[in-house]
Amino acid sequence: MFEYFFQAVGFAGYVVEGIGVIVIIAGVIGATRRLLVYPRSGNGSEAYVEFRHSFARAMLVGLEFLVAGDIIRTVVVSNTLVDIASLGLLVLIRTILVFTMHLELHGRWPWQSEPDSRDQVQR
Repeated sequence: MFEYFFQAVGFAGYVVEGIGVIVIIAGVIGATRRLLVYPRSGNGSEAYVEFRHSFARAMLVGLEFLVAGDIIRTVVVSNTLVDIASLGLLVLIRTILVFTMHLELHGRWPWQSEPDSRDQVQR
C-alpha cells in the first residue's frame, strides 16, 4: 500500500517540476514574442529592460515550481543520503537563483520592505 503512495507522490513531484519547465518555456516564448511583435518606439534599451523583466518573472515562477517538486520528492521518495544531498544541493542552487532573480526584478531582496514612495520623491 505504501509503495503506491510513494509512487504517487514521486509522480506528483515530477508533475510539479514539469509545470515549472512549462512555465519557463512559455515565459521565454511570451517575452520574446512581445519583444519581436510589439517593438517599443523609442529607446531600444527600454525594450531590452522589459524583455529581461518578463523573462525574469517567468523564470522566478518556474523556479518556484522546480523547488517545490524537489521538496516533494525529497521528503517522501528519497531514501539514501546521496539522494537527499544531491536534491538538497539542487534546491539550494535554485533558491539562490530565485533570490538573485527577485533582486534583479524588484531591485531589493525579498525580505526587504518596499521603499516608501515619499522617500523616492524626497531624494
